[in-house]
Amino acid sequence: MSKLKLRPGTILPSDEEDAKIRKAAKSDPDTMLLEDENIKLFPYSQLKTLRRKGRPVTDCPKVSVNIRYSPEVVDAFRATGSGWQTRMNAALKDWLKQHKPEDVKIP
Repeated sequence: MSKLKLRPGTILPSDEEDAKIRKAAKSDPDTMLLEDENIKLFPYSQLKTLRRKGRPVTDCPKVSVNIRYSPEVVDAFRATGSGWQTRMNAALKDWLKQHKPEDVKIP
């Protein structure tokens, strides 16, 4: 066996126990041992990229900001249910198609 960093109190199987475990694993049709030829066909780099965790990467990621809205605006969008923030973003994008932010008069 190779040298492994183990937690204190870890008990490794003896060579005899390990041989029994491996023999039982080989007889199980659902088990693929690391020395199996099928696994040797895949380079580790390919195995690693088969499934990425998390959300898919997007071409134009959204920017996280901390912003304050009036309660009426937030309540109106929240009342629409799940996805209200996405709808708010869509409403602002739609507004930008016909208006310029610098043209807004602040009272």
